[in-house]
Amino acid sequence: MTDQSAQHTLQITGLHVSVQTEDGPKEILRGVDLTLRSGETHAIMGPNGSGKSTLAYSIAGHPKYTITGGTVTLDGEDVLAMTVDERARAGVFLAMQYPVEVPGVTVSNFLRTAKTAIDGEAPKLRTWVKDVKQAMGELRMDPAFAERNVNEGFSGGEKKRHEILQMELLKPKVAILDETDSGLDVDALKIVSEGVNRAKEASNVGVLLITHYTRILRYIKPDFVHVFVEGKVVEEGGPELADRLEDEGYDRYLGAPAVAASGAAGTSGTGA
Repeated sequence: MTDQSAQHTLQITGLHVSVQTEDGPKEILRGVDLTLRSGETHAIMGPNGSGKSTLAYSIAGHPKYTITGGTVTLDGEDVLAMTVDERARAGVFLAMQYPVEVPGVTVSNFLRTAKTAIDGEAPKLRTWVKDVKQAMGELRMDPAFAERNVNEGFSGGEKKRHEILQMELLKPKVAILDETDSGLDVDALKIVSEGVNRAKEASNVGVLLITHYTRILRYIKPDFVHVFVEGKVVEEGGPELADRLEDEGYDRYLGAPAVAASGAAGTSGTGA
């Protein structure tokens, strides 16, 4: 059981990340600084190709991305030195923009195996079954999903609900949600958002919410908003910044240099 009173901190400092292309290495992240604490929601917003998903996958340990500078720590521990499974056990969770199908593995087996691997012991069956049924019910998931193969034949909305189901049951310290709102209709968006809010309330998880649009922020209220352009944070602020982005878009930031934080507590400015 997660200790709600425990405080955790994900610290990203000067993060530079490259990816290999046909023309050689290409730098995607160009010095990212960000501090995420328990119970906080940080929204990362920006145009396509700005590096938002690269940040998510780099923290999670995707082998496609090469860290060329900077650090990522969770409660002082070096996240970048950990294997992918070690990061998960340390409390890092990634909800993917495009969840993959896993043929031959049922949702129920997948969830219990993941929970056992992260906690180091199998959950008590009776309690676990009750928790899974309750979480699925709150996410409006048909109980039959538990016996279906992971994401196989799932609609986009069903895949996203399954991601949030994992978040609720695994109780991470830090949850990175990579465009969880993409492809969702209004009803599914509300259900998924309610799931994120429940997880925050239950386990005080820190949430890094990556999105293009402000519509999900109507249901998941951010404490801080970071504008991401060309691999850098170019502006930071509170929820009012998201409202301005909805009105003005990102044009004013294109080609802009990275700037220091606009005074929001708990965030750090970003240099080049």
